[in-house]
Amino acid sequence: MAGPHQPGPPGRHLGHYPPLPPGYQTTPAPAMHPAIQAATQPYTQAPQPYQQPLGGPGPAQLSPSLAAMSLQSSTPEALRVVNLLQERNLLPPIPIPAPTPCLQQDLQKINCNPEVFRSTLTSIPQTQSLLNKAKMPLGLLLHPFKDLSQLPVVTSSTIVRCRSCRTYINPFVSFLDQRRWKCNLCHRVNDVPEEFMYNPVSRSYGEPHKRPEVQNATIEFIAPSEYMLRPPQPAVYLFILDVSHNAVETGYLSVFCQSLLDNIDALPGDSRTKVGFVTFDSTIHFYNLQEGLSQPQMLIVSDIEDIFLPTPDSLLVNLNECKELVQDLLKSLPTLFEETMETQSALGSALQAAYKLLLPTGGRMSVFQTQLPNLGVGTLQSREDPNQRANAKDVQHLSPATDFYKKLALDCSGQQVAVDLFLLSSQYCDLASLGCISRYSAGSVYYYPSYHHQHNPAQVECFQKDLKRYLTRKIGFEAVMRIRCTKGLSIHTFHGNFFVRSTDLLSLPNVNPDAGFAVQMSIEENLDDMQVVSFQAALLYTSSKGERRIRVHTLCLPVVNSLSDIFAGADVQAITGLLACMAVDRSATASMGDARDAMTNAAIDSLTSFRQSVLTIQQPGLLAPACLRLFPLFILALLKQKAFRTGTSTRLDDRLFAMCQLKYQPLVYSMLMIHPALYRVDDLTDEGALNINERTIPQPRVLQLSVEKLGREAAFLMDAGTVMYLWIGRNCHPNFLTQVLGVPSYTAVPDNLYLLPELDTAESQRTRAFIGWLRDQRPFFPSLHVIRDESQLKPTFMQNMIEDRTESALSYYEFLLHLQQQISK
Repeated sequence: MAGPHQPGPPGRHLGHYPPLPPGYQTTPAPAMHPAIQAATQPYTQAPQPYQQPLGGPGPAQLSPSLAAMSLQSSTPEALRVVNLLQERNLLPPIPIPAPTPCLQQDLQKINCNPEVFRSTLTSIPQTQSLLNKAKMPLGLLLHPFKDLSQLPVVTSSTIVRCRSCRTYINPFVSFLDQRRWKCNLCHRVNDVPEEFMYNPVSRSYGEPHKRPEVQNATIEFIAPSEYMLRPPQPAVYLFILDVSHNAVETGYLSVFCQSLLDNIDALPGDSRTKVGFVTFDSTIHFYNLQEGLSQPQMLIVSDIEDIFLPTPDSLLVNLNECKELVQDLLKSLPTLFEETMETQSALGSALQAAYKLLLPTGGRMSVFQTQLPNLGVGTLQSREDPNQRANAKDVQHLSPATDFYKKLALDCSGQQVAVDLFLLSSQYCDLASLGCISRYSAGSVYYYPSYHHQHNPAQVECFQKDLKRYLTRKIGFEAVMRIRCTKGLSIHTFHGNFFVRSTDLLSLPNVNPDAGFAVQMSIEENLDDMQVVSFQAALLYTSSKGERRIRVHTLCLPVVNSLSDIFAGADVQAITGLLACMAVDRSATASMGDARDAMTNAAIDSLTSFRQSVLTIQQPGLLAPACLRLFPLFILALLKQKAFRTGTSTRLDDRLFAMCQLKYQPLVYSMLMIHPALYRVDDLTDEGALNINERTIPQPRVLQLSVEKLGREAAFLMDAGTVMYLWIGRNCHPNFLTQVLGVPSYTAVPDNLYLLPELDTAESQRTRAFIGWLRDQRPFFPSLHVIRDESQLKPTFMQNMIEDRTESALSYYEFLLHLQQQISK
C-alpha cells in the first residue's frame, strides 16, 4: 500500500495452523470502561469490574516516562493491555462509537461530527518518524454531503477567508482582538471585515467570535457571484435504458418506468429542470418530447459508428412544460419492446450520444444495463473463467479491459456530467471496465446480480426502494471539493469516485448525500510548536434550485509527541476503513496477494510497535491496547470479505462490486459490510429498548460471528449492511414461528421468504420494529432473506461467520497464533 508501510518479505504469508489446542477456554469479556460506556447508548447490564483471567500474568506496565508525558496521568482505558489469546469475547454488546479526541472541552464541544469527518488517529504525531514508528496509517474519512438534521446556513456578501491559504473562518481560528484573526492552517494574521463585526443571530455588534461561522464546525454558505464560472446550471436528468431482449426478459423496465412515474414530482429541481430518454439495443433510439406534440416521437439512429443527434433541441425538455408527454412515454416504454428479438448491446455508442446531449448543460446520466456490451465502441468480451473463481493464488482481471469507459468518464467530468450505472444482470458484465464510467465522473454503481421480476422478488424490492431514494435524494451539480490541512501536513492519495483536477481539487460533476471519500496523509514538517492541527473540507456546489452553495467542515485534533498517546488515540474502525480503500487500489495495481499480505502486515506491524515501544514489561501472549483489541478481528474480516477472499468461489463482478462499495460507502456502512452484526431475535424484550417516534425499538446485544453462538432452538438476525439474513434454528421455539413468521412449524417456513408478515402480535411488532430501525439508518435498502438449514443461501450466511475456520481460511484463533508467531520472530 501507498505511504510509509511497505509489504514484508515474500516469506510473510499466511501458513496453515493446527486446530484449537485442547482445553482452550474462552473467558468472559471485560466490561466497557465507564467513560466509553457513557459515550454510547445505554445498555442493560451493570458493568462488571475488570478481572485478569486466572493464571494470566499481571497487567502489563507502561514505562513511567511515557505515562508521565501522557495526556492523562493514570493509564487511560484505551491503553489497557489486552491479551487477545486469553480474552475471547471482546466485541462490545452495542455498536462501537468513534473515539473522542483528547481536546479541551470547549474545543471538543464544537468539533466536527465524526460521521462527517474523522481521522484514523485522533492524536496526530508530531513528526513523520514518530508516525513511521507507530506503524499505523494516517488518513481522513469524509462523508461531506451527508443528510444532516441541523445545518446552519449563512447568507452574506462577504465570505471571510484567509488571504494567504484561502481557509474559511471556523471555530478553531484565534482572535488576537476584535479586528484581527489568526488562521489555524497557515497561521497568517487577517483583518476582520466590517460586515463580520455584526452578528445576525444575536443582532449585536462587536462580537465577531460569536458569529455562526465561528460557532459551528459544519456550516453552509450561500455563495455570491464570484463563486460562479457561469450561471448555475439547471437540474438535468438523462436516462439511458437497455431495451435488448435480455433487458426485456429481466422485467426491469416496467419497475423503472413505474418508479419514475410515482416520483416524477419529487425529482429535485425548479422551473428549469430538464429530462430526456435514450433507449438502445443494436441501434440508438431518441425521443422527441417537444411541447405541442400529441405523443412522444421515437427517432432511431442506426449508424452507431458515427453518432449524431437527430433533433438536438427537443430531446432534453423542460419537465414542467412537457410533463404529460414524459408520462405518456413512461407508460408506453415497457410494452414498446415486448416482442424484441434484438440481442445486441451498443452501450458505448449510447453513452457517446448521451454525452453529446448533455454537453451544453452538464447534468446526470443514469444508465441501466443488463449484459456485456457487444457491438460498436466499448465492446467487451467475457474474461471470467468459472474454473478460476476459487483460485487460492491470485485473481485476474481486476483492472479494466479497455480505457474507453475511463476516457469517456473524464470527458463527462470536464463537462460537468456524472454517470450512475445500474447493472441488472444474471451473467458476467465486466464491472472492472464498466465501473470506470462512474468512478471517474463521480457517479455511483448499483448492482443487482440475477435480477428477475419473477424469480427474484427480493432483488425487485431492493431495486424499487433504491430507485426511489436515488430519484428523490438531494443532489449537488458542478461541484468541486478541496481538503486543506494545517501547514506541515500534506495529503497524498485520495479514495472515492471523482477525478483529481489539480493536486488537491476533486472534480465532482454531481455530489450525492450517500458518497464517502478517504484521503491518506503524511507529516512533511515537524509540528513541534503546535498543540493542535486542523483539517477543512470545502464543497462548492450548485443546488437543484440553482443556488451556488459552499459546505464547510472543520476538524481539530491534538498533536502529541509520545507513542503511547498516538496509540491511545487510534480509531480502529477508521483505520480498517482506510486500509480497505488502500487494499482495493493495491489489488488492481499490484495483486490480490499483495493486498492481502499488506493488510495482515498492518496488524503485525502496529502490534509489534506497541509491544516493543510502548510496553516496558515483556510478557507472553498477543498483546494489544484496548483501543486496538478488535484490529486483528477486523483485518481477518477483510481477508474473508467478498472483495479480498481467496479459495472460495466468488463471481468476478460480485468481487468488484464489493471493492466499489468499500471505496465509496461512508465508514458507518462499510464497517457492516466488513464485520456484520449478529443479534439473537427470538427473545427480544423491551428492557433497555429505545423509544423513537412512539415506537419501541428493542436493543439486543451484538454477538460474535461464530457458529458456536447459533443455537438450534433460537433465531438470529445477521445485518451485513446491504443484506440481512434471518436464520431460523431447526428446533426454534414454535412461539416465534407462529407469532413472527406466521407458520405452524419449522418445515413450513417457505424457501424464498423475504417479507415478514405484519402480524398483530407483540413478537411480530418487536421484530419488525428492530429490522425497520436498522434499515432506516442507511440510505440504501438491505434485502432480508429468511433462511433455514436447507436454504440455498445458508453457505453465504455461514461465510460471514468470520471467527470460524473454513477450508481455505484460518479461524480467528489460528489467525491470532499466526500474528503472535510473526511478532515474536
